[in-house]
Amino acid sequence: MEPIIPQNQEESRVSQATRNGSLDSASPTAVVREAPFQPTQSESDAHAENIQAYAPRERHALYLSVRGKFLISTFFSCLWIYVSWQLAQPWLYDLADVLGYAPALVVIFFIAFLPGFLNAHILSSVFLDKPPPLRLDLNFPPVSLLIAAYNEADNISETFRGIATQDYPGQVEIIVVDDGSTDKTIDILKALQLPNLKIVQASHGGKATALNAGLKQVSNDIVVCMDADTFLHPQALKRIVARFLTDPADTAAVAGCVLVKNSRSTFMTRLQEWDYFTGISSAKRQQSLYQGTLVAQGAFSAFRTKLLRAHKGWPSVIGEDIVLTWSLIKSGWRIGFEPTAIGFTVAPENMKGFYRQRKRWARGMIEGLKQHGHLVWRSSRLSAFFVAIDFMIPFIDLFYAFVFLPGIILALFGYYYIVGPLTLLVVPIAFLIVMVMYKKQKAVFDTLNLKVRSNPIGFIVYMLVYQAVMSPICVIGYAQEILGMAKRW
Repeated sequence: MEPIIPQNQEESRVSQATRNGSLDSASPTAVVREAPFQPTQSESDAHAENIQAYAPRERHALYLSVRGKFLISTFFSCLWIYVSWQLAQPWLYDLADVLGYAPALVVIFFIAFLPGFLNAHILSSVFLDKPPPLRLDLNFPPVSLLIAAYNEADNISETFRGIATQDYPGQVEIIVVDDGSTDKTIDILKALQLPNLKIVQASHGGKATALNAGLKQVSNDIVVCMDADTFLHPQALKRIVARFLTDPADTAAVAGCVLVKNSRSTFMTRLQEWDYFTGISSAKRQQSLYQGTLVAQGAFSAFRTKLLRAHKGWPSVIGEDIVLTWSLIKSGWRIGFEPTAIGFTVAPENMKGFYRQRKRWARGMIEGLKQHGHLVWRSSRLSAFFVAIDFMIPFIDLFYAFVFLPGIILALFGYYYIVGPLTLLVVPIAFLIVMVMYKKQKAVFDTLNLKVRSNPIGFIVYMLVYQAVMSPICVIGYAQEILGMAKRW
């Protein structure tokens, strides 16, 4: 089946009343062995246009278009580059005496100018990001929750506790695909005895295969995918669907906001708490502002069911969520983001787990670039800008790991060729990004009656050494994917 191309954004959606329901009002629990199952076209399309049309928001006197905000942020970033260039001339010539002018320029570009441009763009974008309050006075359609689980006996009960507290006013169908677990995951699921839970048992074929097996069982227009260790805030489901209903008609998916659940388990999770809370969230907000969200992450995102089926579900790669999202963008669809739809995930608690996760993410990005990197020059959306940035990220990590970090060691011995006072220009802007994002996230937490827990030591270490740990790991992941080395999930 060919991917479905979105209709013109000006076309209205067909309004249709939806039924109200609850978590306990769907079909009975059933254990389904994986078998060929293809819904008829009428079943696939029965709910396809069951999304309400709403009047556009009024524009205020100082309204700035999406592209207007993008131009402002880009201008500010270019201005930052200009000032940095002027200030960097003595540094450039000192380094040129050692390396030559061209190599010196390349080094400074990748360790100072380009990171400075990207940080300035994020800072100005997050500052300009002032979305109106999310509308919740909607007719919510029935939705499906899709979860792939493998040996999740330690987490699945807590995950379902979060699902049970959802205040979603429509019917919720829950589909869990057990990917050949060898622990008591299946027993725990059966013991729940939920009437709206369907359990699909599959052989251990990986996350993408498990999700695709579950996709065959989905009966609603919107399917919300989440990891088996994701704990949803009580309003998460309502808010992610509300974003779907109020976003433009050509929206294929909406990514939720994922934060760290086990932030107090180890010092490693304390560091990652800041990464999720400010780093990853700032990138999501920036991309969302320009309608260019690049990843509907598997931990918590909502999709149009018929589009997933048209794109043949999740590809069997390491970064299945990245490649699927970019495939949707390639077909002309947009991806949304809702910062108040929060899911809490389990972060790696030790360096070994962190190493495997970030290496996997790095390989997933390269998979996306290999398959859909041409979006840079073929897409008219601003998402092309962020794909172009992803082409630059491996070079930034490479120079950070093998030029900047050795430069710090040289600076400790009094040699300031690579790291010196001028490189500290990046510090204040990075700090400003964290502070602005903290304020934004604090406002989200206030809206959801959540409290930001104190973590000052984690913050300091995150600001000083987190990138030094992560960049070398990412470089290894990039290299393994480029070289076509064996994949491990």
